[in-house]
Amino acid sequence: MNTNVSIDEVDIKILGLLMKNANMPYTEIGKKINVSGGTVHVRMAKMEEAGIVTGSQIIIDHTKLGWDISAFLGIYLDKSSLYEEVALQLKRIPEVVSINYTTGIYSIFAKIVCRDTVHLREVLHDKIQKVQGIQRTETFISLEESLNRPIPLY
Repeated sequence: MNTNVSIDEVDIKILGLLMKNANMPYTEIGKKINVSGGTVHVRMAKMEEAGIVTGSQIIIDHTKLGWDISAFLGIYLDKSSLYEEVALQLKRIPEVVSINYTTGIYSIFAKIVCRDTVHLREVLHDKIQKVQGIQRTETFISLEESLNRPIPLY
């Protein structure tokens, strides 16, 4: 992976358009920013090689699929040095959708998504609390997500 790559205004425009619609064809992007589709392809390959772009994703409204509970977990570890091992164990739990190593009172702040409160209890009791190295957790149920967006590229 080449980490010493510089990006310019054209790259920023490409990324901005793809952040709004990851399915936009390279030819359409090229037309919008006055370059060829081939140029967009080459520049995307360069940014992927550099690790700037690591993939694309489809965004699903999990509530419409019956997963109605989002919760954040403040996780206290037995020792901070256990972070990598605990994170590895948490990654094996499908309901855990993000893991963050943090400063402050928690060592880890994680987000989980569950079908309902019964499922949430099962995940907390039968999976999270059994992870070696976790001392205790605090759970914060999200009542509504009002915003989830990428950073502005300008």
